[in-house]
Amino acid sequence: MAELLPPDIPENPKLAQNITHFARALRKAGLPIGPGRVIDAIRAVQTAGFTEKQDFYWTLHACFVNRPEHRTVFAQVFRMYWRDPRYMEHMMAMMLPAIRGVQEERKADAGEKRAAEALLDGVEQDAPEPVAQDEGETEIEIDATQTASSEERLRNLDFEQMSTAEIAQAKRVLAQMSLPVKPIMSRRGQASHLGYRIDRARTLRAAIRQGGELRDIARQHPKPRWPNLVALCDISGSMSQYSRIILHFLHTVSNAKGAGWAKVHAFTFGTRLTNITRHLHQRDVDTALAAAGAEAQDWEGGTRIGDCLHQFNRDWSRRVMGQGAVVLLITDGLERGDPEGLEKEIERLHLSSKRLIWLNPLLRWDGFAPKAQGVAAMLPHVDSFRAGHSIASLQDLAAVISEPDDEGQKARLMAALSA
Repeated sequence: MAELLPPDIPENPKLAQNITHFARALRKAGLPIGPGRVIDAIRAVQTAGFTEKQDFYWTLHACFVNRPEHRTVFAQVFRMYWRDPRYMEHMMAMMLPAIRGVQEERKADAGEKRAAEALLDGVEQDAPEPVAQDEGETEIEIDATQTASSEERLRNLDFEQMSTAEIAQAKRVLAQMSLPVKPIMSRRGQASHLGYRIDRARTLRAAIRQGGELRDIARQHPKPRWPNLVALCDISGSMSQYSRIILHFLHTVSNAKGAGWAKVHAFTFGTRLTNITRHLHQRDVDTALAAAGAEAQDWEGGTRIGDCLHQFNRDWSRRVMGQGAVVLLITDGLERGDPEGLEKEIERLHLSSKRLIWLNPLLRWDGFAPKAQGVAAMLPHVDSFRAGHSIASLQDLAAVISEPDDEGQKARLMAALSA
């Protein structure tokens, strides 16, 4: 919860207007708040009073928060809007573009950046002064009417080349995406008048109720079932930026209603394996990824793919790989350990899964070749080898994930490997 300091009450307060603006910021941050709740909050504050800091916080909390995952966002927006006298400077500092190689003075808490974006929405920043043009320079006009739109550019832009604003926009796009999968026809059947199989047991039971006379033949068709999705995400130093974006996408898939997956299991690995499945089930994405990052202690560390896959095959394979699971392996394949041990573990993982799909951000390069020992050891044992560096690559994955014959770039790279 945010630190509660006594609010400054102006001589001519506009409490109702301030509560309305506060509710608008909460709505932009993701809380489902309508006009009715705003009216209830104003009446509740008038009844409870505005003198006690604890009473004011919990009065608004009771009116605006009805889910556990909204508490963190509410606390951050409340602190910035009501309590911190320098909240605007703090928000502007948080929204500055991050410079690669320079660490932030203080990392943002869960929901803090989203709160800053909500409060700064609509705030106009000073435009930069135009640069004076020399008299001798020639001004060139370019017709940009036929250029690609900003949405198309964002769709094909590499995650690692995105600015802070572009990353935030990409996360919003990924939050609207889905990863649909086709059901698997099981041996079990379900009653259907149009079924092509005879339900012997139901037919005989009906005949017994009719004194042994066989009147109708009950039919059934195969009952569909949904596979599990198992995601193994590399969070080593070379994969950190891609992993953060893809985990946002996995969070969306985990919380999507009617997406088709029976269960979604997620694991991160670098120097060790970490199960983050329970964290991705939280509805708020910032809280979920903050909890996952706190549990995975090997962010931006080294890579031991073989050891982590061995731990998964030994401890988790039988628990999560049932029901024809589809496995997403997100890694660049730059293994530092023994390639023979890696090949043994990836082969075992392949035999345990219905389909093993490898997403590799290095495929963004046209001249990519399987020269690394880890890539050469893993490539023969995957069903599909695809890129995973942009929104477009994830959209392509969603389109072909149920296609059993899709191999992506595997055939081309296998030919290069054998040459």
